[in-house]
Amino acid sequence: MKYDKVKDKFASLIERFPVFRKLFYLLLDMLLLRQWYVKREIKKYFPSGKQLRFYDAGAGFGQYSYFILKQFKKAKVHAVDLKTDYMNSFTHYAEEIGWQNFTAQQADLAEYTPKESFDLIIAIDILEHIENDEQVLRNFRKVLNKGGKLVISSPSNFDESAKFTAEHVRPGYSKEDICSKLENAGFKIVSFEYSYGKFGQIYWKLALKIPLSMISKSKLLSIFLPIYYIIFYPIAFVFMLLDYYKKNIIGTGVIVVAE
Repeated sequence: MKYDKVKDKFASLIERFPVFRKLFYLLLDMLLLRQWYVKREIKKYFPSGKQLRFYDAGAGFGQYSYFILKQFKKAKVHAVDLKTDYMNSFTHYAEEIGWQNFTAQQADLAEYTPKESFDLIIAIDILEHIENDEQVLRNFRKVLNKGGKLVISSPSNFDESAKFTAEHVRPGYSKEDICSKLENAGFKIVSFEYSYGKFGQIYWKLALKIPLSMISKSKLLSIFLPIYYIIFYPIAFVFMLLDYYKKNIIGTGVIVVAE
């Protein structure tokens, strides 16, 4: 499935109707299990209110920049993405809010190294899109402060669907692959875990795969989404909780923290 087409539809909606941006971020928190994992790791190492320099690498819709700016009032946030439309939209929003401690840059992460250094870097579902992922990791290493953390989320080699996602240059990472690439780039592995185990897979099908397939086929089917989610979201939510709190032996996603 070409997920970028679906994401572009949502981006167009929040650009035309800025009032929906907060609602959109809330929906992402409700629907994207990976965000639960990523935010848990951030909260584990960085108490709310801490002065923080944050590098949002591959910022997408800007939902993590939004989270940091809301939770860490003294944070300085730098967002980078190859696509300019999503990032420009969030930049305009940040300007309207008055977040002067937010900066953005359009760049290829394999070629770009920020001038400043950071306490926290996140790379959420982007490395599988980049051919020269090892160069990206080396660039991250150059700008991560001592004691700082790099948080990575990516499909694992157990994710069969990732093999057929048009935007991916690799199907996913094995534990050995991602850990060795991080260590070769100069990182120390702090933690590794699988996300989207057997319970997470059920959630993913109910909450994302089926409805996204519906709206990608026909806009008319979108009118049935509220009814669909009223029926199936409570079930999907239970499976999200089970995946989040149960240690997965294997899973279709990886969450890695390195320093």
